[in-house]
Amino acid sequence: MHALSIPTWIVHVSSIIEWILAIWLIWRYGEITGQKQWWWLSIAMFPALIGAMCAVTWHFFDNAETLDWLVVLQASMTLLGNITLCAAAWWIWRKATSPYSS
Repeated sequence: MHALSIPTWIVHVSSIIEWILAIWLIWRYGEITGQKQWWWLSIAMFPALIGAMCAVTWHFFDNAETLDWLVVLQASMTLLGNITLCAAAWWIWRKATSPYSS
């Protein structure tokens, strides 16, 4: 656990907590407004959350070489997360600009 300083740990952990809160708030926004496309954005945020958790786990165990697979998983989840977030943002935009959106 010595791989990161205490302030860096605070930033990492608080970022994960903030991301979880953002997922929940976006989901609630979709519920309150009845715009279910926002639910897709909150679901699309999960791969990025998994990637962040992989990175924190790897650092927690002092960047152990036996856990190098976590780095690959983190990179994969970041890529997948970027793709899903882009798709969800496109879907929200499409629903907002469609003359037939409800």
